[in-house]
Amino acid sequence: MVVLNVHLDNILVFNDFSLCLSYPKKPVNSTISEEHLAGRSNFRYKKIIVLMGANATGKTALGYAMSGIFNFISRKDYVALTELIEDNTKDASFSVDLAFPNYQLYRVTATFKGGVNKLTAFKSTDIEISVKSEKILKNDSYERCSERLTQKEEQYFDNYIQALESIPFLTWKFELPFASSGRQSVLDPVAPEAYAVVLEKTLKALDPRIDKVEKIGEDNNTFLIRFQNHSVLIKDGIAQEAGKLSSGTAEGIGVADLITAMKLRAAEFMFCDEKFSHLHSAAEKAFLSLLIDLIGPNQQMFFTTHNTDVLDMNIPFHSYAFLRRDEYDENRVTSVFASDYLKKNNVSLKNAVENDLFSTNPDTDDIYRISDLFEEGMA
Repeated sequence: MVVLNVHLDNILVFNDFSLCLSYPKKPVNSTISEEHLAGRSNFRYKKIIVLMGANATGKTALGYAMSGIFNFISRKDYVALTELIEDNTKDASFSVDLAFPNYQLYRVTATFKGGVNKLTAFKSTDIEISVKSEKILKNDSYERCSERLTQKEEQYFDNYIQALESIPFLTWKFELPFASSGRQSVLDPVAPEAYAVVLEKTLKALDPRIDKVEKIGEDNNTFLIRFQNHSVLIKDGIAQEAGKLSSGTAEGIGVADLITAMKLRAAEFMFCDEKFSHLHSAAEKAFLSLLIDLIGPNQQMFFTTHNTDVLDMNIPFHSYAFLRRDEYDENRVTSVFASDYLKKNNVSLKNAVENDLFSTNPDTDDIYRISDLFEEGMA
């Protein structure tokens, strides 16, 4: 399963927001193999999306929104999604195009009816939903198949559960910040022995003081990180004494989860949100290269970062996406891909970003004004 297009309105920071994840033609000498639906070479999609942008532009919020949509579609859980609606007095909606290995393109469109005095939680009767699908023909591009899908009449359902039953099950792995527990395991280890090996190699790369990592007991979700003089228990993907680990090592647990899911093809869609913010730049680039090597047919991954050094990696320009606040409306987030501006990979993307070609650099004026306030006597 891959995502080809997503539209969000009144969900978290997103108002009339769209992100298209197809691309027109294969780049020459691309380092990312098989960027198309398996068996449909013209049905191209972006397998890797390196998502960047200033703070508060919606990188993490996009992960939460997509996680909410996936849970709604596969688990019929609308409550978690409605909790992401920004303004209950207005309608909120999403539309997502999903392509599956059975060569079907699905479009799911849902509207959650708000109201002027809507102070109570949303109910199932507030959901207006349409699901329609189209066969992906042998020579189809996404654009060609999407056009046929658009021409079909909307198929609305009174019962949202009935509407979603026709969609194949989605598998995903989100690594997002969770304020309550630091992180949560979204996908249990499907092969605990393999996971223990990946976990050990990942954590030892981040902290050479670690002797080994091993599964303990009969519980497939309990592991022990052994140091020379102490140990740290990991239960359900969460370090029980996280204070004994460096920030980068603690985040490495989620990275190991992600690597295992990709290696064992246990998830089709991955979202890795700034799991490397406490790592050396070279280590982050190495892990990103590993993740790119691991991604297989019909898989897709979002990777968010603030590290501009990744812009020097040999990745197609169409894989770099930037979120930014609208120049004329600060309440609206928009997206742009590097390939919208740069057509040849022989120019420096890092220089383009540092020179603010995509209008994504943060406004630092207020930071410098802090010093002026003290000079004016506020101290």
